[in-house]
Amino acid sequence: MSDRPNIVMIVAHDLGTYLGCYGAAIDTPNIDGIAAEGVRFSEHHCTAAQCSPARGSLSTGLYPHNNGLVGLTWGWELNEGIATLPQLMRGAGYSTHLFGVQHETLPGGDFAERLGYDSVSGRGRATDIAGDFAGWLGERSADGGRAHGPFFASIGTSEPHRKYPLEGPDVDAPEDVEPLPWLPDREGIRRDIGGLNALVRRFDEGVGIVREAIDSGAFAENTLLIVTCDHGIAMPRAKCTCYDPGTNTAMIMRLPGRWDDGAVHDDLLSGVDLMPTLMELAGAPVEHAIDGHSYLGLLDGADYKPREDLFTEMTYHGMYMPMRCVRTRTHKYIRNLAQMPLVVMPVDIYEGPAGREMADEYYSSPRPHEELYDLQADPLEQQNLVGEPGHEELLCDLANRVDAWMEESGDLLLTGRWPASEAHVANMSQRLYEERFAEWMQRTLRDWPEMLWFLE
Repeated sequence: MSDRPNIVMIVAHDLGTYLGCYGAAIDTPNIDGIAAEGVRFSEHHCTAAQCSPARGSLSTGLYPHNNGLVGLTWGWELNEGIATLPQLMRGAGYSTHLFGVQHETLPGGDFAERLGYDSVSGRGRATDIAGDFAGWLGERSADGGRAHGPFFASIGTSEPHRKYPLEGPDVDAPEDVEPLPWLPDREGIRRDIGGLNALVRRFDEGVGIVREAIDSGAFAENTLLIVTCDHGIAMPRAKCTCYDPGTNTAMIMRLPGRWDDGAVHDDLLSGVDLMPTLMELAGAPVEHAIDGHSYLGLLDGADYKPREDLFTEMTYHGMYMPMRCVRTRTHKYIRNLAQMPLVVMPVDIYEGPAGREMADEYYSSPRPHEELYDLQADPLEQQNLVGEPGHEELLCDLANRVDAWMEESGDLLLTGRWPASEAHVANMSQRLYEERFAEWMQRTLRDWPEMLWFLE
């Protein structure tokens, strides 16, 4: 076997930090066990609280507006020539394998080659995908792993993406769940949490299968196991926002003999930092220009320059919803660059019980152009300090950081509205007439008829 570690990365759909080891009111013993035996990052944040852009950043080390994936893959794609993590791993001598879900490009055709995977397999529930990986790893371990070089495996699950089950033996009763701290305690929200819990436990079970397959085979001592996700949970004021419940994401790593002491790091980390970290670990540091920075030194207790801030964004998600945000350890500034409701909820959230509970509140007033939050005094980001006395200097500093970031990266929003792709316009034009959008559009256009711009 190679001295370079194999890398197994499990990527959940819409999980955020909703795990027991991050303080959520749910039992996730398999993931919590990996955290106890490895390292956990408490302030890892995605670049955008939506599936494709967040995953694109994990894979390319670039912000969405720099790699082209500014919305979901039914309207957007990575720019030509953008190198992905599997491609770079393959160039470094790793074989590359996908089990289950990817959301960086449209499936079909030569998507495996486009992303850089040597093989693709496995669909279904998290436990099924994990079982496929376990079978593959068992075959690879048959001769002690001596006939193979190092491998990179990405294991993607649909869990815990909506729709949440609202009944069944695995679903928690509303009275048995704990409310989310940033939302009011309402019946519909509790019902959704009960279904969310069922899917998170299913994901945890799948992680347990992967962990057992690694630990019981020939690669137990030389495999980095990563548990992460794309963005926050699909609940109001989380997914598709720049608030912490949308951007704060699980990042747990375990590498026996190296990162195995249960350490918890609270350094600010961005999704763009993962790819360069893994490439440095693989012995092939990234030589082309990217937005991220390796934190291998932080993991190994070596030289490492901590981030002073990190940036998040939104541009398209079904509709045009441009936001740019900077977060420091103590404060957050959000700039909203179009007329929007107070909180936009993607249709999967809006249609659920929690969305119905919050629709009147979120769609009855417009979103402010700027938001400023003191994360120490107000960690749930409930009190917007823009316009409050005593915060002018801080507001100016953070606004200037966003300006500088947008200018340095050539963000198209500096020139006005980000142009829609033809695929996005065609898709939205069709979906506007679907029955499930009727109520949402009626409510939105009643109060803000100018929101028709998202079809332009």
